[in-house]
Amino acid sequence: MRWAVLLLCLLVAGCGFGEGAERGDVTLTVTRDFGNERLHQGIDEETANEGSTAMRLLQANYEVETRYGGGFVQAIDGIAGGREDGRRADWFYYVNGIEAPIGAAERRVTAGERVWWDHHQWEAAQRVPAVVGSFPEPFVTGIEGKRFPVKLICMGAAERPCDEVQKRLEDSGVAAVSRSVVQQSPGEEVLRVFVGRWADVRGDSVTRRLEDGPGATGVFARPTSTGDAIVLLDAAGEPVRTLRAGGGLVAATSVEEQAPTWVVTGTDEVGLAAAAAALTEERLERHFALAVESGSDTPLPVTDEPSTEVEP
Repeated sequence: MRWAVLLLCLLVAGCGFGEGAERGDVTLTVTRDFGNERLHQGIDEETANEGSTAMRLLQANYEVETRYGGGFVQAIDGIAGGREDGRRADWFYYVNGIEAPIGAAERRVTAGERVWWDHHQWEAAQRVPAVVGSFPEPFVTGIEGKRFPVKLICMGAAERPCDEVQKRLEDSGVAAVSRSVVQQSPGEEVLRVFVGRWADVRGDSVTRRLEDGPGATGVFARPTSTGDAIVLLDAAGEPVRTLRAGGGLVAATSVEEQAPTWVVTGTDEVGLAAAAAALTEERLERHFALAVESGSDTPLPVTDEPSTEVEP
């Protein structure tokens, strides 16, 4: 997939940027190590032409080195792709929390969108298709200027956490949230949010992929099939520690060309309630995924934490 994106970058490298008459606020964020460190020139609100591209927006605010005719970002402010701690690392970008499927020189930005560049290792997860750190996107602005309906799927005895999640979505400006206790297949034009204990939400084919680790979903947490534990992983995909009773998780993923599926889950009712309460812009900001336990947040993948016994 990464080479497919690179090839597409090469193909579009010579395209012009174009100009649009309308202008609007676009949020630009540049970080490294899965959002752990923000570059000093981070722009909270940048006014850009409607016809501007993600590449032009980046170049207007940072020193950018490109390769392959300008279609591939090699370095931002001197931080380059290559090897980091012996592992391959590069720049990736997300728009409204979704990994961009095309080169930045081609992706035009629209008013209200959040563009996030992050430099990270990618051997454990060659794709991170969706992240939670741009919340309340993609629920408010949508995908490439198109808003999609939000389907809140409540699994098991999750009525109260579902109420919490729906309120937090609506308080963040998300309109037209519908609810269902029936699983709905993923699609290109619906954003799904599963709410329930892991033992319940794992019944969906997309959410269950989290049990296969970051190589399958881009999420650096691995819930167990028994539903009573969530193993937290580092950037190399190695286990660091395990959440048991009271553990919760907020994560997002997708398959193929489908819209993202979000998961608000826990090992039990306490962990589920904690995960639902974490659905805020402040707590999710710049996190790829978030684990919660005993009132403490752990951004994922886990960084700077010594490994402990983790196997359930």
